[in-house]
Amino acid sequence: MTPSGAPAQQPPSRRIAEDLRRQIENGELRSGDKLPSERALAGHYGAARNTAREAVRILAEQGLVTAKHGSGVFVRTPQRLFRFGSDRYSLKNRATGLTPFRLEAKRQGKVPRIEVPSIAREKPPADVAERLRVSAEEESVVHRENHYFADDEPVQIVSTYLRWDEAGGTLLMQRKTGKDGIYGRLEDLGHVMTSIRDEISARMPTPSEARVLELLPGVPVLEVLHTSLDQEGVPFEVSRYVHRADQTGLLYELPVEQEA
Repeated sequence: MTPSGAPAQQPPSRRIAEDLRRQIENGELRSGDKLPSERALAGHYGAARNTAREAVRILAEQGLVTAKHGSGVFVRTPQRLFRFGSDRYSLKNRATGLTPFRLEAKRQGKVPRIEVPSIAREKPPADVAERLRVSAEEESVVHRENHYFADDEPVQIVSTYLRWDEAGGTLLMQRKTGKDGIYGRLEDLGHVMTSIRDEISARMPTPSEARVLELLPGVPVLEVLHTSLDQEGVPFEVSRYVHRADQTGLLYELPVEQEA
């Protein structure tokens, strides 16, 4: 606002971006439509090409358009969200023989792929050490990092931390951990998951996360810091899920405690 209380005048690039955004939102420009060239936009709005280029950059940061090298700039097609939540660890899902991610991908008709770029003994981050009840000053955990793809598009990064004194020398150090995955092997060690704690936050990605997830500028991530607790209430696994916020939603259905 100006001192007089009147709205401050927007820069020309933002006015162009707002007009194009309006056209996208009301359907004048539809998913997959190609935007006019910078030269054409500049001529239409009576602006310099640099101004038109900046307007397109603003739209890209807002996730509304995407540039295809050698082809032009196109209105992005909205993606159906991957939804994860309270049923991620349910026995009914395990009975399908599919991991939660593979099951969600199957529901959407997408081909899932999981890469395991590293499995290593490490010093844990402080927040992980606190939740797993291990030392942050020693190499007290096994860190498994997984990258998840749907139709070859990156969707999420999962960093799983397990106690070294339990996981060291077991199948938990291997990329393929056998039937029922890591939770099957943890059950073999006596840890049956009976409750979970998920701490959810939104933030901007680190440069490494942005590279792995191939994020457009300005797209945030959803972080879920997950702790598994066993039948004795002991935390036995902590995983950090980093989801693309433009493709992922979180759905939790929980019972409401009633007064006795």
